[in-house]
Amino acid sequence: RWSYHNGGSWPVLLWLLTAACIKTGRPQIARRAIDLAETRLLKDGWPEYYDGKLGRYIGKQARKFQTWSIAGYLVAKMMLEDPSHLGMISLEEDKLMKPLIKRSSSWTC
Repeated sequence: RWSYHNGGSWPVLLWLLTAACIKTGRPQIARRAIDLAETRLLKDGWPEYYDGKLGRYIGKQARKFQTWSIAGYLVAKMMLEDPSHLGMISLEEDKLMKPLIKRSSSWTC
C-alpha cells in the first residue's frame, strides 16, 4: 500500500547513493545517477519525491523547488568531482572505541 514515506523515491538521497558508490569504488554508478537526476529534476522542477515502484511520476503530494532535493544533488555532484569531500559527511570508524551494545548471538557477518 502506498504512503508518503513508503513507496516513493527521494532525490535528497542522491548524496547518500554517491557516498556509497565512492566508498565501494563504483563512482560510475553515481555518475550515471547524477546525469539522470540532472536532466529529470531540472525538467520536473526539483520535486521532493517521485511515486511508483520505478519513481517515474512526480509524487501525488510532492512540493516542487525543494531545497533538500537541490542540496542532495549538489552535494552528490561535489563529492563525485572531489571524493575528499566525502569526509565532510562521514566519519571513519574509531578503532579505539568499544561498542557499548553487544550484538545478538544470532548476528553473523
